Amino acid sequence: MKKRILRKKKVVAVLGSTGNIGQQALQVVETYPHNLQLKIITAGNNLELLIHQAKKYQPEMVYIFNTDKLLALKRALEKEPIKVLPTEEDLFDAFYQDDLDLVLQSMLGFSGFLPSLKALEAGKTLALANKESLVVGGELLMNKAKEKSANIIPVDSEHSAIFQCLLGEDVLAVDKVILTASGGPFFNYSESEIQQVKLQEALKHPTWQMGDKITIDSASMMNKGLEVIEAKWLFNLKPAQIDVLIHPQSVVHSLVQFVDGSLKAQLGVPNMQAPIQYALFYPNRIKSNTKAFNFMDYPRLDFTMVNRKKFRNLALAFEALEKGGNMPAILNAANEAAVHAVLQEKLAFFKLSGVVEEMMSQIPFLKEPSLIDLQETHHLSFNKTKELISKKWKS
Repeated sequence: MKKRILRKKKVVAVLGSTGNIGQQALQVVETYPHNLQLKIITAGNNLELLIHQAKKYQPEMVYIFNTDKLLALKRALEKEPIKVLPTEEDLFDAFYQDDLDLVLQSMLGFSGFLPSLKALEAGKTLALANKESLVVGGELLMNKAKEKSANIIPVDSEHSAIFQCLLGEDVLAVDKVILTASGGPFFNYSESEIQQVKLQEALKHPTWQMGDKITIDSASMMNKGLEVIEAKWLFNLKPAQIDVLIHPQSVVHSLVQFVDGSLKAQLGVPNMQAPIQYALFYPNRIKSNTKAFNFMDYPRLDFTMVNRKKFRNLALAFEALEKGGNMPAILNAANEAAVHAVLQEKLAFFKLSGVVEEMMSQIPFLKEPSLIDLQETHHLSFNKTKELISKKWKS
């Protein structure tokens, strides 16, 4: 078989370049300089690392969403041949440049929703690691992608696995998809033991290296709940077609079951470089310098059902998905605010689901929310959650 040659460099933007996924994406770009070219990098708040990345990787443009740090960014890069974009609108305008092929979106939380939408409006391929974009506004994003004939390539390892399993398949032949979850550090804990969990325990994930927010979400199973909602939109599924299994080894990244009873799975070592590289090079595959999967390293693969009573956040995510409208946006905003409080040790870990559930019953439900409705829902839910924690749920 002849080796497939990539004849044109793919020009990419990395949004959220200072986060865990963003840093790994830049490493992939650096590893393949003949295939990938970096055009734009952005950060939310981490000025020092953004400056370091700009000097090291030499993108054409750079932007920081915390505009209070814009002047310092300009001063630090004034001797570099790099354009510092002054406003968010300038960033969104840059998405329309003809040579930009792909926007890798790895921003954290709701802040990534609008940039995801703007990348699709520009007709660019969106490599999506920011699951909250689809959780909050899945219908808007999928409709925009269809309108602009723009591709969305999932970067999350679970959705990348499903995406790969579905290539060449008739989507009507899908019976269900099965997302796998490591179970986090507390899978074998009793409900009473979970109530004694301290912050540092929740930040120790058994298999994955992630940022603090996602690590807490993983420990509470909210991360898997958000992925359930994301899967609905990416693969046009009904809630009943999505299931979750605990898989502690984290090498079977997800599975697809078809109507004839057959099952396809995608396996790989538990690191994010593989799905990042896959998204950046899709539809091509290119040799990786990371460790290849070997069954001899994993002589045992375990699978267990999730106790949704113990991990209430997963059940709440399914409830939000069934309800639809702005309910997933309420769920996401309440969780963002609650996790922030946990990380500041203002809220006990085991109270997360109680806070989210209460907010889902308090914020007005909208069946067909507009973009503005979703933005207002997020800000209202986030602020009300902070207020609720300070008055009722604080540690």
